[in-house]
Amino acid sequence: MLRRIEILSYPQVQLLDVAGPLQVFASANDQLRAIGAAPAYDAVVVGKVEEVTTSSGLSINVQPLKDMPPTMDTLIVPGGWGVYEACEDETLLAWVKDRAATARRTASVCSGAFLLATAGLLDGKRAVTHWHRCREFKEKFPLVRLEPDPIFIRDGDIWTSAGVTAGIDLALAFVEADLGYEAALSVARQLVVFLKRPGGQSQFSAALTLQDNSGRFAHLHAWIMENLQKPLTLADLADQCAMSVRSFSRHYRLSTGSTPAQAIEELRLETARRLLEQGTQVNTTARRCGFGAEETMRRAFQRRFAVSPRAYRERFLA
Repeated sequence: MLRRIEILSYPQVQLLDVAGPLQVFASANDQLRAIGAAPAYDAVVVGKVEEVTTSSGLSINVQPLKDMPPTMDTLIVPGGWGVYEACEDETLLAWVKDRAATARRTASVCSGAFLLATAGLLDGKRAVTHWHRCREFKEKFPLVRLEPDPIFIRDGDIWTSAGVTAGIDLALAFVEADLGYEAALSVARQLVVFLKRPGGQSQFSAALTLQDNSGRFAHLHAWIMENLQKPLTLADLADQCAMSVRSFSRHYRLSTGSTPAQAIEELRLETARRLLEQGTQVNTTARRCGFGAEETMRRAFQRRFAVSPRAYRERFLA
């Protein structure tokens, strides 16, 4: 079955929000043709005018909204600085509402969630957007159950995704749902993206999450990453900052919002996840990340990602 995918475009749209998903579907078709199968996707960029200038300055040709066929499979609404003006365009909002009503699934990339929310499509639903826009989004759309952390979220037939490159993860999730995990992984490998990230994974790294405005403990986090395999006691961390243990603990929590122990675990888990995705053995990963016993890492991994390290590793080796 050929699935029609319509990716909306408007002036000052984020180019990668459009091009990322578009390339995923094109690559999926390439993979199918390579094995003698028919393509699965008819992915097109649509808009009110035939040429749109993106926020990066590159202009793209699009199919006019008035020329759309009566039925389609998936609607994708990208973000970008132009989303604010798009949210004030009553004609465009009406088109999004009507098109979403006919689509099997509707999705947003990055700040495209603002357009879906303005159209009333996210009321009462779980959603995500770019982490930098979360506070603004919550103030504007209190009826939406915003979750700032995940890469993408599905609530019924509505999908929302985080910042920019998360659109690629979202499109890969569509390919997996349509064609299976093997097909999605094959596309990810062809695109040489960082494998295939599950939607519940955080949209920003542990180191970025722990970063404060002053950058006071940036050098400490770098030192921790270089010494993850060591026990790393509270006294060790305080010594690196030339502070007393009591003073360090207090100032660290005030600056980062986490305790030193929580921070170390997050950094260890993130490193462990990446090693497992690369195929490193579970026991070797536990040792290199400083967990010591494999069981210690398993408990922490299960608590944070709701999956065992072994199952997580196997997912990326399929």
